[in-house]
Amino acid sequence: MHSFGYRLNGLLTFAVTILALMCVITSLSDNFNTPSPSAEIKVSLTMNVSADLQSLFTWNTKQIFIFVAAEYETLKNSLNEVSLWDAIIPAKEHAKFWIHTSNKYRFVDQGNNLRGKKFNLTMHWHVMPKTGKMSADKIVLTGYSLPEEYR
Repeated sequence: MHSFGYRLNGLLTFAVTILALMCVITSLSDNFNTPSPSAEIKVSLTMNVSADLQSLFTWNTKQIFIFVAAEYETLKNSLNEVSLWDAIIPAKEHAKFWIHTSNKYRFVDQGNNLRGKKFNLTMHWHVMPKTGKMSADKIVLTGYSLPEEYR
């Protein structure tokens, strides 16, 4: 007959195996989700950000980190990014929003590279699951430009 230690070891091994299997199934189930997020951003001295990211949430989503970045080209670099605003969305109920805010971070560059520059605003998101790997994607909004003269 097996001792208490052998039985406890067998029970714990079985429990950990079932837990690992559940984590794998949870992680794989996110591959069947087809999100369709949308965003719109208007910029002046402030930003109007409206987005519907509810389709990114599944039963395995813990939270979503989002940020808006201005992307532009210079002679030295083909891609420059300046982060303007970010937020953490903790639940699906908060994933459809409209905010009017000023830039959380300054829209600056070394030198005068931004004067008269055309740029894109890109909303990036990182989906942080309860278990499994983190995924990231973005929406690029084009057609923005800065004036030739400003202080």
